[in-house]
Amino acid sequence: MSAIPLGVLDLVPIPSGSTAARALHNTIDLARRAEEFGYARYWVAEHHLNPGVAGSSPAVVLALTAAATSTIRIGAGAVQLGHRTALSTVEEFGLIDALHPGRLDLGLGRSGGRPGGRSTEARPTTSPVVAGRAPNGLRIPSRFSFEHVLNSPRFRLQQRLLHLPGAGPQDYDEQVDDVLALLRGEYRAADGTEARAVPGEGARVQVWILGSSGGQSAAVAGRNGLRFTANYHVSPAAVLEAAEGYRAAFQPSEHLDKPYVSVSADVVVAPDDESARELATGYGPWVRSIRTAEGAIPYPTPDQARALTDGWTDADRTLVADRVETQFVGSPGRVADQLEQLQEATAADELIVTTITHDHADRVRSYELLAAEWQRR
Repeated sequence: MSAIPLGVLDLVPIPSGSTAARALHNTIDLARRAEEFGYARYWVAEHHLNPGVAGSSPAVVLALTAAATSTIRIGAGAVQLGHRTALSTVEEFGLIDALHPGRLDLGLGRSGGRPGGRSTEARPTTSPVVAGRAPNGLRIPSRFSFEHVLNSPRFRLQQRLLHLPGAGPQDYDEQVDDVLALLRGEYRAADGTEARAVPGEGARVQVWILGSSGGQSAAVAGRNGLRFTANYHVSPAAVLEAAEGYRAAFQPSEHLDKPYVSVSADVVVAPDDESARELATGYGPWVRSIRTAEGAIPYPTPDQARALTDGWTDADRTLVADRVETQFVGSPGRVADQLEQLQEATAADELIVTTITHDHADRVRSYELLAAEWQRR
């Protein structure tokens, strides 16, 4: 399994009692350590109006981490195209690539307030799910509906603040086409006018599409022959359909001659299972804060988490069940076994793991233990 690369996804979390500045220093430190541990990639996510997450601008965070590292690939998993233009995205990543050529991954997500949100209807797959399990035993929980989050006052405010008055998002298919054309230096307007992104044109960035279902994102990635990331750590119910939908739509391109899939997972690793479970205590309350549409809270200590969950109702537990059940928590051997199971079920070419603990040293140690175990196999 060591032939399957492992990457890191960092949300730039803010622990309770800490600050966004400290979280950014932690991210820079973790990027350096991930490079030392042998991880293949270091990606950052994009979130807005979340008190417990500082990663609001992937390009800025990547510029900081690029300057602090030298060999590890860095990238976005993913920029939210719903509130930006193709040109601004290409120019931002072109600037970073100009100083750190050949190390940059540009992940494109269709999130950011696009009409319709995430589909709650399952698409047929060739891997039947029986009693919540894939054929090899991987947990595939019931689907979670995000509609209440998308219709919440906080989400509507976020969209208002991220968009200019009267502006609407461009069709995702067209926007990805524009990004690729600008990178190739082949963009032409309908009247034939050329647009040249400098920096950006000719940038040696690797373009990825992030998808949480087998729908539009998987189809766009396949049609353009791009790399695809299936999102198990946020939408575990749809990971099989996402990977299969992408492969079914794949057409060879200048980028790839065959499909290439990465799959994400949320993990916490410690020397033993009990210690790991203690470190992961805050995960349920943290997920609940996101799914109640209040926004991610600063990540709690285990004691704070126990106080927050005291008195939880069955509805509270149901709200977070799919995420808690699919978080891989335990000793290095246990978590590596679960990652192997995820890879087998999805036929992933790479895996990307994200870890949040209250203490930064515990998070670094989790990544170190996992890397050592993965390389040993």
